[in-house]
Amino acid sequence: MAYGSSFDSDFNRSLMFRGFLTIAGIGLIAAALVMAAGTFARAQDDDDPFAGDAPAAAAPASSTPAPSAAVPAGDSQPTETGKNYLVWMFSALGWVFAPVFILISLTTVALVVMNFLSIRQKVLVPKELAEEFGELMDNKNFNGAYQLAKENDSLLGRVLAAGLHKIPNGYDKAVQAMQDVGQQETMRLEHQIGYLALIGNLAPMVGLFGTVTGMINSFQIIAAGGSAPSPQKLAEGIATALFTTMIGLAIALPSLAIYDILKNRLARFVLEIGVISDTYLGRFSSTAKK
Repeated sequence: MAYGSSFDSDFNRSLMFRGFLTIAGIGLIAAALVMAAGTFARAQDDDDPFAGDAPAAAAPASSTPAPSAAVPAGDSQPTETGKNYLVWMFSALGWVFAPVFILISLTTVALVVMNFLSIRQKVLVPKELAEEFGELMDNKNFNGAYQLAKENDSLLGRVLAAGLHKIPNGYDKAVQAMQDVGQQETMRLEHQIGYLALIGNLAPMVGLFGTVTGMINSFQIIAAGGSAPSPQKLAEGIATALFTTMIGLAIALPSLAIYDILKNRLARFVLEIGVISDTYLGRFSSTAKK
């Protein structure tokens, strides 16, 4: 039954991973559509022959100037942006940085959800198992306690089952078996949450790369434009530099914070497993000494 439970657990993790990859693919497609819509709208604005200044109407024959229309004090002439903030951000990121940041952010969300589902009290240290196991051990029902721990797929169950299985060989062998199982599972979970730290260190570097790229583009426009470079082109390069930096930091900060939270949470559960196993199996140490 332990093999069946392990197979089900691996199958569920594989299913979750495929679901997260599907979500990432949908997010990339949606981002591509948003960027394409923004590019198309900007191209339409650039190609519109009526986008410039409207031709002035013929002046009236009278020499008296026509009174200008009153403009409310609170209203100002609308500025032509042509796109909202989200489209502007995607346009500034471009076809290189936007998919990269979307993929990194979706991977971060997937890792956060996966790790919070894996590092839980119910998954690692279920209280029901500890209580039932303690009752069976107090009643000297060691076989029942071993079967209960063996059939439970939690980390506590695997540790207790490994310890009881090695008890006939001596208490030291049982302790070593429990430590091996606990260290193996702890290393796997630490490796899993370690990807959050990797993203936390990688995202600012990607943002810094975008900063350098945007500033190079702006200086290239200044060098090619002479004394009067295009302010719009300069703004595009500066926007790329600033948006990449901002998004890189926005991804890195929560990734590192959640990594520390999950690491401390895992350490607390591992310590709790050590206390429970020592409480229930420590009684065999005195028997072994006798």
